[in-house]
Order: sequence, then C-alpha cells, then structure tokens
Amino acid sequence: MIALTVALAVLVGVTLGLLGGGGSILTVPLLAYVAGMDAKEAIATSLLVVGVTSAVGAISHARAGRVQWRTGILFGLAGMVGAYGGGLLSRFIPGTVLLLGFAVMMIATAIAMLRGRKNKAAADDGDQAMPVGKILLDGVVVGLVTGLVGAGGGFLVVPALALLGGLPMPVAVGTSLIVIAMKSFAGLGGYLSTVQIDWRLAAMVTGAAVVGSLIGGRLTSLVDPDTLRKSFGWFVLIMSSVILAQEIHPGVGIAAAALTVVAAGAIYACNRREHCPLQRLGGRSRAAVAAG
Repeated sequence: MIALTVALAVLVGVTLGLLGGGGSILTVPLLAYVAGMDAKEAIATSLLVVGVTSAVGAISHARAGRVQWRTGILFGLAGMVGAYGGGLLSRFIPGTVLLLGFAVMMIATAIAMLRGRKNKAAADDGDQAMPVGKILLDGVVVGLVTGLVGAGGGFLVVPALALLGGLPMPVAVGTSLIVIAMKSFAGLGGYLSTVQIDWRLAAMVTGAAVVGSLIGGRLTSLVDPDTLRKSFGWFVLIMSSVILAQEIHPGVGIAAAALTVVAAGAIYACNRREHCPLQRLGGRSRAAVAAG
C-alpha cells in the first residue's frame, strides 16, 4: 500500500499545482483510507505534505507572474493565526466529525465555484487589490478551518480570491499556494504537540507530491480560466462524495457521486446545443440579479 500511496501522491501534486487547491482534499482521504492512518494522524501529515508541496509549486507560478504577493502574504499571515488555533481546538472534536464537516464545506464551496462571480468586470481586473480588512478577516476564518480539518485551505482560498477578491483564476491559483503553505505549517504546529507522524512515509509522499505540483504548475497556463474554475468545482463535489461514502454510508457517497455526474453531463450536453432550456433558465436568473 505504500507504493500505491506514493504513486497517488503524484496526482495530488498535479491537482494542487493546477488548481491551487485540492491537495488536502485528496491527501487526507489518501492517508486515511489507503495508507491506513487514523483521522488525526492523516490530517496532521496532510498539513506537512500540502505545506511543502505548495511552497515548491508556488515557484513556477511566481516565475510566470501568477502570484499577487501583497494579498497572498496578508491572507497567509492572518490564516496562520486561525490555523494554529484550529489545530489546538481539533483535539476536542472527534475525527469523524471533522471529516464530515470537511465534506459539507467542500459541497458549499463547489457550488459557489460552479456559479461563478456575479460581477464579471471585477473578475477580469487582475490588478484590483482587496481591502486589507477583508483580506485579514477572510484569512482568519479560512485559517481556522485549515487547522480544524487539515485542509491546506485551497478549496476555500481559491474561491475567496477569485469570487470575493476578483482575481483572475490563474492568479488566484498561484496566490493561493503561498497562502496554503503558510497556513499549513501553522496548522501543523498545532497538531505536533498531540499527534505522532510517520516521518518516513510523510517524506516519501511529500517528494512525490512535489514532482506532481511542478507538472501541474506548467499546465495552468494552458487551461482557460473559466474552465479551470468549473473543473475545480466539479472536482471538489466528487471528492466530497468519497468522504461521505466513507464516513456515513457507501450508498450516500454513491448517490452524491451519481448526482454530480448526471448534473455535469446535463450541463455539458446543454452547452453543446444552441437552444437549451437550462441556458434560458440561467439567463433569467442573471437578469433577475442584474435588475435587483
């Protein structure tokens, strides 16, 4: 199982480098269900893996000009405070509860990413700076979740930067890696006082994930930003189904995954047709929002 764990870690790295998130969404289940770690050990180890992988992956994004340093550093510093507190609080919450909460937040985030921003003009302005107060508040909240559930935070940071901050998706991806690295290490500090880590396995998984993240970083510039955002949303929905299946009942996860696949198929088919009822429905919804 160690060989399988390391091989799958490469895919974790590709996902993290390409989407700017999803590292912990994949790493926690990988360590818990494939490597056989208990929930809290898997969460603590994922913070190490995702932290190192994000730091290395951010290099290729920074070289391509896809990192907004001011936003990333401020968000990351605020997130470190929240992440450390979340790591300390986690000792009082059962591992199963943490994972279920993780799945619920994944679903909510995925829906937000699939819907996209209402203000497209703001999203197209890559130089627009988020207010400092907003950056700090969002950072603390996302950091708290990071420490509690072992999430590097990308599944919340990317939407926060893209949907709330108005950054183009490629820039949100690159900037999020800086934030994820900072918060992951802070969250790990909160766990180390209570959880033992298998450092040998952690090193192997981290090395494999780093290789994958460099590959993913190269792929980001080749993908359309809107496609990247929607892919992120569908990916998070599918992974939430896996966790629900493991923690509640396989039937729940299978049903959730089936609904996700059906919805994705319907939207794909609709986009290929000139006249589709779903498109007209979406147009009415957007018109109602604009009128309000």
